[in-house]
Amino acid sequence: MTTALALTQGDPAGIGPEITLRAWLAREEHGLAPFFVIGDPEFLGSIAARLGLAVPLVAVEPEEAAAAFARALPVVRLPGGLTVAAEPGQPDPASAAGTLASIDEAVRLVQAGRAPALVTNPIAKHVLYEAGFRHPGHTEYLAALAAAPGAAPPTAVMLLWSEDLAVVPVTIHVALRRVPDLLTADLVVETARIVDRDLRSRFGLAAPRLVLAGLNPHAGETGTMGTEDRDVLAPAVERLRAEGIAITGPHPADTLFHARARATYDVALAPTHDQALIPIKTLAFDEGVNVTLGLPFLRTSPDHGTAFDIAGKGLAMPDSLIAALKLAGRLTRAQDGVAA
Repeated sequence: MTTALALTQGDPAGIGPEITLRAWLAREEHGLAPFFVIGDPEFLGSIAARLGLAVPLVAVEPEEAAAAFARALPVVRLPGGLTVAAEPGQPDPASAAGTLASIDEAVRLVQAGRAPALVTNPIAKHVLYEAGFRHPGHTEYLAALAAAPGAAPPTAVMLLWSEDLAVVPVTIHVALRRVPDLLTADLVVETARIVDRDLRSRFGLAAPRLVLAGLNPHAGETGTMGTEDRDVLAPAVERLRAEGIAITGPHPADTLFHARARATYDVALAPTHDQALIPIKTLAFDEGVNVTLGLPFLRTSPDHGTAFDIAGKGLAMPDSLIAALKLAGRLTRAQDGVAA
């Protein structure tokens, strides 16, 4: 039996509902694998009517989604009879229960083998925080859900992927002034190990090629512009190479992302968030995909936020969600031994 990808609803006041509807409308054009959304079909129907989108909806069980996908957008209802009553563009902590329930149910279904992968729509952490959410973010919450009872959550790594460039920020949502203290050799080594392992197991690369960008200008220039590259990053690269991982660096970040440089590696690791995200958002702003490595299941998501400012106005572009769905379908087919 063909199983469908599980797609979460995201924050219902954001653009998640619209891009979900538009992705289904583009299913044939982009050859999308079947997917179902975990949400409230009545709410999605109201958004479709508001935007004038001719999207038929059908409430299904996960196992029925693939068969229904060609004729209607399959919707698996939120657990516990939860419904959605959000107004586009007006974030409301009252919607947090449904947002989290959609994520919880998606993880449960994937872990139970009832969906091959998880694709997540954008959420707004500040909305969840107002409702009592205590996790640093979406990825950390997924890692907590993935852990066995009483076990520590797996270390999750954020890979931003596109056809032109794939990058991993070693430190993520922290102030720049904190980066030198957080950027340890152990963190670099652990991150690169996870990247290497998942590129092999999920992306099918037999010998992944990694590079590491320097932290300081000119990668520190032998310590004259900061010692972190010499004393932290270079030793981490040596440790990784001793383990058989193909990685070079640290390289000056300003010369690492032009076309000739990109042809020499599969993934670039960068010490800071913006070092990684600026080049990929320049090259693939609408097509970038966030892939979470290190989890026991495959998760992709659009590389953008909730965009409350344009929600409900018919302006949202589904390109990044389509790319996330395409990549999830491609990687699950590859794991099943089907040509991607």
